[in-house]
Amino acid sequence: MARLPSLRQELSVSRGAAAPDGSPTWMLHDPAANHFYQLGWPAFEILSRWSLDDPQKIVEAVNRDTTLTVSLDDFDALLRLLQSANLFVAATADSTERLRAAAEASRVTRAMWLLKHYLLIRVPLWRPMPFLRRGARYVEFVYRPAFWAIVGVCAVLGLALVSRRWDAFTHTFRAYADWHGLLAIGLTLAFAKVLHEFGHAFTAYRYGCRVPTMGIALLVMVPMLYTDTTEAWKVRSRRARLHIGAAGMLAELALAAFATLAWSLLPDGPLSAAAFLLATTTWISTLTINASPFMRFDGYFLLSDWLGMPNLHDRAFAFGRWWMREWLFGFGDPQPEPCTPARRRFLIAFTFVTWLYRLVVFLSIALIVYHAFFKALGVLLFAVEFGWFIVRPVVTEVKACWRRRDALRWRRQTVRSTVLASLLVAWLVLPWHGGIGAPAVLGPLRAQGLYAPEAGYISADAPLPRDGAHVHAGDVLAMLVSPDLAYRLNAARVEEAQLRWQVEQQPFNPQLLQEGVALRKRWEAARETVAGLERETRQLTLRAPFDGAVQIDNEGLAAGTWLARGEHLFDVIGPDGIKGEAFVGEEGVGHVAAGDAARFVATIAETGTLHCRVTAVDRVNLATLDEPSIGSPYGGPVPAEKQPTTHQLIPLVTTYRVRIGDCQEHAGLSRQMAGTANLGNAHESYAWRMLMRLTAALEREASS
Repeated sequence: MARLPSLRQELSVSRGAAAPDGSPTWMLHDPAANHFYQLGWPAFEILSRWSLDDPQKIVEAVNRDTTLTVSLDDFDALLRLLQSANLFVAATADSTERLRAAAEASRVTRAMWLLKHYLLIRVPLWRPMPFLRRGARYVEFVYRPAFWAIVGVCAVLGLALVSRRWDAFTHTFRAYADWHGLLAIGLTLAFAKVLHEFGHAFTAYRYGCRVPTMGIALLVMVPMLYTDTTEAWKVRSRRARLHIGAAGMLAELALAAFATLAWSLLPDGPLSAAAFLLATTTWISTLTINASPFMRFDGYFLLSDWLGMPNLHDRAFAFGRWWMREWLFGFGDPQPEPCTPARRRFLIAFTFVTWLYRLVVFLSIALIVYHAFFKALGVLLFAVEFGWFIVRPVVTEVKACWRRRDALRWRRQTVRSTVLASLLVAWLVLPWHGGIGAPAVLGPLRAQGLYAPEAGYISADAPLPRDGAHVHAGDVLAMLVSPDLAYRLNAARVEEAQLRWQVEQQPFNPQLLQEGVALRKRWEAARETVAGLERETRQLTLRAPFDGAVQIDNEGLAAGTWLARGEHLFDVIGPDGIKGEAFVGEEGVGHVAAGDAARFVATIAETGTLHCRVTAVDRVNLATLDEPSIGSPYGGPVPAEKQPTTHQLIPLVTTYRVRIGDCQEHAGLSRQMAGTANLGNAHESYAWRMLMRLTAALEREASS
């Protein structure tokens, strides 16, 4: 029988933490690669008898000397693990060939390294062990309960004081929106992250771990600090490992607690600004980034230690794939590893939440890299990001299931999957969806607002109408008194009367006679001024422009109320007729024509559906949005930006106006309403619609 391969001499084995079922574990350390492998009790007993040099003798010795029952299959599984990790001495031609093949594969991987790992590149910069040995005694105080009691008191007190000055706090946060503020935030965040990494390093050293390197990790070309605490897996105490994993976040939270309290107590100035930046950046970065267990940040390692499950993502994903295959196809495979039903349900739920979280994150990063670089490189990086992190896992799973197609049988799971897949394909492919949905605004056919033409107050000479009162064209709705306008009219009349007298006396007065026709011209100008001011005075009497109902939004109107110039008083709404506008994108405007049906559903559920017709389609895209309610700055669905000078809304996507009228409901509307209009009757599939949108987007980006 062939001899067993020899294990490498530099490997070391240390006792690990107990497994969730209480059985002992050991950690096998490969110092060359700085990798750790967790060994269960059977694997450790087999490995400790490796010198017997015979698989059968090793299995018999384990079964004889311990309470375990192992088989040659267990031995073969351990042998495959050791071979795949290259933990044997290369003493034969086969082992040398295997190492050579691994080296070739490694060279191929290095050739693809930048393509696959541009998201996260680690650059080690410093070996911190000498510094940690010298500085450990100076940070000993942070590991005492009294220190964290002080931190807790400062955090509670600081947050309480901030809550009392919340408006000032949020206003200060908005003050850092320019590039100077962003630079200050970046420097503050860098300081907090340095403290974060030293929290990990000093805590790992405190528990006997070696910290080989500290450096910079480039996350989508954004520099971030990192600390190599891989040896934390050697620590047997789960509590100690949790301390190592949480040390960075705890350091930032302590900094945030002191900085929050300092901002509340310090007077305005540079120290207060620095405290504010430390407080905000550390709270936000710690709670939103580091605490997440869905990426390999501190929250992930804390959850892994708390559950006692090294390689949590890989093991949870195995459960997720197993559950998905069983639910879809019912292969009848055993679960990836033994665990309680509660643990299994948690791992499956954690898997799907993580997949959804990563889908959003990776898609967002893909869009970021697309827009951050010039078009050609942006498209390439987007394709790599989207293909490698989103498409590749799906294709890999599809291939794995396809290889097992011979095991498929008609059973409950496969029937259910076939029905659901058929419904999904039918929903996507069949042209059952009709019409184009678009944001729209509908209102009365005739509506006019009445505003104060001049600053003044409401006169008591005319009673104000009630809200909803019916009026006729020309009815007086309100009379305003403008003291300023009255003063200017009186002054103009006095000047006009004086000029008229001078014109009448001009033939008899030599001095006036010298002015000639200029005097009459001045008199005519004064008369025009008086006439204009009289017209403005008559406009102070607000009359109904047509028959309709009065709508009053300001319930505080009463005689004697002062109004600013241009202030809104009433709306007069016509009795019948409805008109409106819908706003359609470029992918849908070709499917709408005059005469098509238009079904309007308002955001107010009580209104119901209004059935109208398309009266016209503008073939020129909008330069500005006239309806603020449908613009994104005001919560609407159309992406737009507000111009700081003119306050106009500029659409960020190509948008066309579709005019709506001829509604069956002739009773009219009392006010303008926003909602959604379904336009036209052209039937098409969702798949075709998505393809058209993708094609339009590609054409738009290619031409930009």
